[in-house]
Amino acid sequence: MRRYSTGDVAGLLGITREQVRRWARAGLVAPERGRRGEYQFPFEDLVLLRTAQGLEAARVPRRRVRRALLRLKQQLPHDRSLTTVRITASGDTVLVQDGRSLRNPVSGQLHFEFEVSELASRVTPLAGGRGESADDWFNRACDRDRSGDREVARKAYARALTLDPGHAGALVNLGLLDYEAGRLEDAAARFRAALATRPNHAIAAYNLGIVLEDLGRLTEAADAYAGALRADPACADARANLTLLRRRMGGRA
Repeated sequence: MRRYSTGDVAGLLGITREQVRRWARAGLVAPERGRRGEYQFPFEDLVLLRTAQGLEAARVPRRRVRRALLRLKQQLPHDRSLTTVRITASGDTVLVQDGRSLRNPVSGQLHFEFEVSELASRVTPLAGGRGESADDWFNRACDRDRSGDREVARKAYARALTLDPGHAGALVNLGLLDYEAGRLEDAAARFRAALATRPNHAIAAYNLGIVLEDLGRLTEAADAYAGALRADPACADARANLTLLRRRMGGRA
């Protein structure tokens, strides 16, 4: 595998060599050392440093950038092109899109694609409606969620559920907010409610698996991951988590 020098990285990213060294010293990447002690960066480090550059430009706090990138480095795909990976900031939350999935690399939770809700919110006024349906409130909530205004988003999701108690999207996204706030039992209840409405909701099942795993309920977590795979056999995150969980449980991976 080709290695890149500090000068190579600085030239490719359009930054100074000192900035590359600062990120390396901060632990954002862990390059190898050459014969003379110089840094040697693999291609994966270029992806991470380019991400750090973009997140810092988006004013994401440095500690959050570091935490997200350390987790992201463990999750970068080794079996397919890194050109499929996109890293963005939603408010102060880092999100990674890899193929079909959009996830928070720190929590592991899967998210809805916000661009879909953004398009829907633009289409709604064109339809001539008053914007008072459950879907309208859900789209507004997604917009606020995407901008980082969590409390307003929570209220809008709740309004959507008042109009449609079985709105799976609102239940899943409220579950994500509960999870990020550390309310794991509440998050699990939201994801279960979404599955009661839509039993084949792969994202709800996958996120439920993460919550149950965090709660130490490993057998239930494995069942949830398996449910996500039944709903979406292409859900690589569920397959990977189920494999690792079965190893932890001493079973066959």
